[in-house]
Amino acid sequence: MAADIASSDDPHAWLEDVLGEKPLDWVRARNTETLAVLQARPEFQPLRKDLLDVLNASDRIPYVSRVGQHFYNLWQDEQHKRGLWRRTSLAEYRKAVPVWETVLDLDALGEAEKESWVFHGAHCLGPDYRHCLITLSRGGSDAAVVREFDTVAKQFVTGGFEIPEAKTEVEWLDADTLFVASDFGPGTLTDSGYPRTIKRWKRGTPLASAPTVFEGDSKDVSVAVSVDRTPGHERIIFSRALDFYNQRSFLQVGAKLLQLDLPSDVIPQFWGSRLLLQPRRDWVIGGQRHAAGSLLITDAAAFLKGARKFQTLFEPTATRSLGGYTLTASHVVLNISDNVASRLEEWSFAKAGKPQRRQIQAPFPGTLSIGSLWDSELPPSAKDPLAERYLINYTDFLTPDSLYLGMTGSDARELLKSREAKFRADGMRAEQFFAKSKDGTRVPYFVIWPAGAKADGKNPTLLYGYGGFEVSMQPGYSGGRGRAWVGRGGVFVLANIRGGGEFGPIWHQAAIKANKQRSYDDFIAVAEDLISRKISSPEHLGIMGGSNGGLLVGATFVQRPDLFNAVVCQVPLLDMRRYHKLLAGASWMAEYGDPDVAADWDVIKQYSPYQNVRAGVKYPKVLFATSTRDDRVHPGHARKMAARMIEQGHPVMYYENTEGGHGGAADNEQRATLQALEYSYLWQQLGGR
Repeated sequence: MAADIASSDDPHAWLEDVLGEKPLDWVRARNTETLAVLQARPEFQPLRKDLLDVLNASDRIPYVSRVGQHFYNLWQDEQHKRGLWRRTSLAEYRKAVPVWETVLDLDALGEAEKESWVFHGAHCLGPDYRHCLITLSRGGSDAAVVREFDTVAKQFVTGGFEIPEAKTEVEWLDADTLFVASDFGPGTLTDSGYPRTIKRWKRGTPLASAPTVFEGDSKDVSVAVSVDRTPGHERIIFSRALDFYNQRSFLQVGAKLLQLDLPSDVIPQFWGSRLLLQPRRDWVIGGQRHAAGSLLITDAAAFLKGARKFQTLFEPTATRSLGGYTLTASHVVLNISDNVASRLEEWSFAKAGKPQRRQIQAPFPGTLSIGSLWDSELPPSAKDPLAERYLINYTDFLTPDSLYLGMTGSDARELLKSREAKFRADGMRAEQFFAKSKDGTRVPYFVIWPAGAKADGKNPTLLYGYGGFEVSMQPGYSGGRGRAWVGRGGVFVLANIRGGGEFGPIWHQAAIKANKQRSYDDFIAVAEDLISRKISSPEHLGIMGGSNGGLLVGATFVQRPDLFNAVVCQVPLLDMRRYHKLLAGASWMAEYGDPDVAADWDVIKQYSPYQNVRAGVKYPKVLFATSTRDDRVHPGHARKMAARMIEQGHPVMYYENTEGGHGGAADNEQRATLQALEYSYLWQQLGGR
């Protein structure tokens, strides 16, 4: 990195030295300037209190994942800032106030070890799930340590498996053997900074001497391995992520690896004796055409022998796409996006013969999420009572989350948990509109109106977008946004622009690489539509986005500064000339292209914010927010963009949290502070009526 910085002709390249003293002095100076202004605003402290109250609220739904006979949850509040990893039974969870058993106290662990630990998950070995591999991050970064933990003794295993800090993936093979994908030294990482080598590590032996069992190419994004322990259908599958949207999968057969005969953009998932397939592009095989975004199923053994006969479980339309699916012991439950609202369907394979399709009656319109409770590792003789059960959560912009226990074959469901309203929604309303983009495409967006608001062009309005990586922006309840923005008289707008996944892979593929500008055209079209409808006006219109959304708002305000008076640019990509050389940037070239290829750079340079911001142009005052510990999107993007704009004489605000990783904050107090700064800035810029 140091040599790369030194050889750069970028005068602000020195700010890419993440932990260098000179760059950190610059960060501290900018933070001091920003905090002095925003923390002095009259709304800052009330906003921070409101936001922290919501984040720490005791009535939050403690979302759980099933691990054997227990339901696990990570709980953070004002007493447990980093969280309690805890568990309970289903019988207890059904109660209004369950009794929880603490398994690991992250705050106590951090204090004892003098580390700023952030919990990044646990991978437990079934079917008893006593031993888990716990991932702990310093300050929230993606790189983390992995340590073996005993959930009965409630302590780390002395002399157990332990992997040093790195971007690591682990998988149990058996109680004494792991598959480990990690940083094993020079040549073992991809150009994107992820593992390209997998070792099989036996307990009691040095990790360094563990044999390599799988390797990818340096140009791949990463490698991975999964162990399927479904009784009677045990499998080991290795994979190479060629890029974000293409992979090669290999089934271990004896001592050999059999590459699955599939196009690289078809996503496979084994399910007992069956194989599910999701083509991301139209796929013609066996004389049949299968549409991009469809879901197919076939007999796994027959497929491996060369048969290519598929049944279609879902086929997209112009307005319907597959948001996801979950599996029970004998059902496939589909989560379908219908004009950006969720509907559920299920296919039953419980009986021999033709599977049966059924629509599930569930709350609508809004966002549904589902998660299976089936333990695939239990033998059929165990008669798992949850084998056909699943959790279903519903929310929309004005309705707090409700969590239900559902069962296949029935529309009946049990309400397990629901949240109290965190803001008064009386008089508020949510509407869906469509804007016409530059090429004529209809782009949907949602408007959430505060009580009493009228279309008079004077509403402080916050427009949020993402538009990348096939990620969908869906309706959802936010107590913090309700208190800090809509409840105080602001209009909130959520844009469903191309590059996202709201209408399946086609919607995404319409705005990548050479067509990435379409995301920005769509966002601009929504802003113009808001103004033409007099929902807002440039004086009162602000935009917000993070990560790829940070690039979105960066490109948009540079191209159309006349439309906005506020920009919140969070953990952003901005220097698209060098993004592929910074941290995980190389893994995103399937989205943006390769700046070192002349034809790709001819496109990218047209929208890259860092290369296009100019002196003498009137831009809105921008707030850049990032994290020193973000090891996914380099903080140098935000640092350099702010420095260049300051050098050019533009008004800029900048805040960099020293912890938090790509999420920007490591605990609720940090989140409340960051969000209060952002909303204080928005009220400063967009004002009241």
